[in-house]
Amino acid sequence: MAQISANKVVTITYDLSVTDENNEKVLVESAEADSPMVFLFGQSGLPEEFENQLNGKGAGDAFNFSLTPDQAYGEYDQQALVSIPKNVFEVDGKIDEEMLQEGNFLPMADNQGNHMQGKVVAITDTEVQMDFNHPLAGMVMHFDGQVQDVRDATKEELDHGHVHGAGGHHH
Repeated sequence: MAQISANKVVTITYDLSVTDENNEKVLVESAEADSPMVFLFGQSGLPEEFENQLNGKGAGDAFNFSLTPDQAYGEYDQQALVSIPKNVFEVDGKIDEEMLQEGNFLPMADNQGNHMQGKVVAITDTEVQMDFNHPLAGMVMHFDGQVQDVRDATKEELDHGHVHGAGGHHH
């Protein structure tokens, strides 16, 4: 039986809960059997400790672990809360009101051309407050799941750095 290690394609199902301000676990995401998470171990971009917790497991193995903010997406950073002039969001002199709504995540780029996702937090007549923290920053994450499959990555997957086919990327 294949075990999870570098350059393996891993398929897992899981429930992800976070600890809320009342110190209670709240379910925020599930990857079920009909839509599992599939990733290339060692090249996934997932937190290192997430992969460490799965290393060596095989198909059918259960897992249950927690990640602290410093093991995952860091503490919430107030500096990542930024006010941007509202006219930056204009296209041909108009603002897309459907797109620019509180709670929406928008693709953005900084002055150096780095791409990032920002969450619209507040909108005034002149400014848009955006939050560029990872949505799970500052949260303790609790994973409870099972390894569904482990297989060798193809040469093409290794060359591209991501999974192809079912559950993966399609070119």
